[in-house]
Amino acid sequence: MHLFAGSSHPALAQAIAKQLSTELAAVDLKGFSCGERYVRYVDSVRGKDVYIVQTGSPNINEHLMELFLMCQAAKLSFAKSVHVIMPNFPYARQDRVAHWREPISAKLIAQLLEESGADHVLTLNLHSPQIQGFFSIPADALNASRIFADYIEAKNLKDLIIVAPDVGGAKYAKTFADMIGAEIAILHKTRPEHHKAEILDVVGNIEGRTCIIYDDMIDTAGTLLTAKQALLDRGANKDVYAAATHAIFSGPAISRLQEAGFAEVIVTDTMPVDSKAFKGLTVLSVAPLIAQVISHVERGESVTEIYGTKKK
Repeated sequence: MHLFAGSSHPALAQAIAKQLSTELAAVDLKGFSCGERYVRYVDSVRGKDVYIVQTGSPNINEHLMELFLMCQAAKLSFAKSVHVIMPNFPYARQDRVAHWREPISAKLIAQLLEESGADHVLTLNLHSPQIQGFFSIPADALNASRIFADYIEAKNLKDLIIVAPDVGGAKYAKTFADMIGAEIAILHKTRPEHHKAEILDVVGNIEGRTCIIYDDMIDTAGTLLTAKQALLDRGANKDVYAAATHAIFSGPAISRLQEAGFAEVIVTDTMPVDSKAFKGLTVLSVAPLIAQVISHVERGESVTEIYGTKKK
């Protein structure tokens, strides 16, 4: 096995390598003055299983191009197999034609990964589960719920209720709620425009309860703030928590979260994130989970038992 780090998240790649008791293999990654990327594996990968860690990041388009080049370079160098470890799958929100003349960008990314030479893709908490069906190669879509469940259970919070920010996120929220033995509430949300959300109603009994808003990502945090206020307006406990797998934190997100007054914002390191970005931020690592899956793949063992969707 050869494990390589792309430019998007070398810290996560290093953490995965540590879990696997191995070292990151050397790859030469450069950028030309014109903006083009350059890739070259320092050592031979002929006949090797190549694992490439490259996640969706703030510099997503450059890092995607770099990933495609890394996949092709491995394939052209006679690698036995090319496994892409992409914890945050980019362009996932564009999974259908919602309005006339739009692309299905998530499907295009899946096709480009295959075309560049990927034999297997591993990701976490896809924005839409059906994206897994866009691949004709094996695609493992892991669930980070177990990581959050272990953390929340250790806090011994009382009278919990898990809140899905919209109907689309209800499945992930229900999985998480079942793990910790909590009830679920669902927000009825509408989007008049991109990055703007309006909460029309809350389905579920939240009065006096400790709410955890559970989502797959936090982008600009607009939905999160609107959801928190809607819960407080309907009588929820003032200690509102937020949990999300992917900490995108674009635009005004950090300043909004600094001022929002959440009891705690809990995310994972599927993307580079400063754990000291604001008070009350907790970052959980996905490296042990990913390393466990890689180990099972290398040994030819099933990964079903570690998909992270069942209560212990």
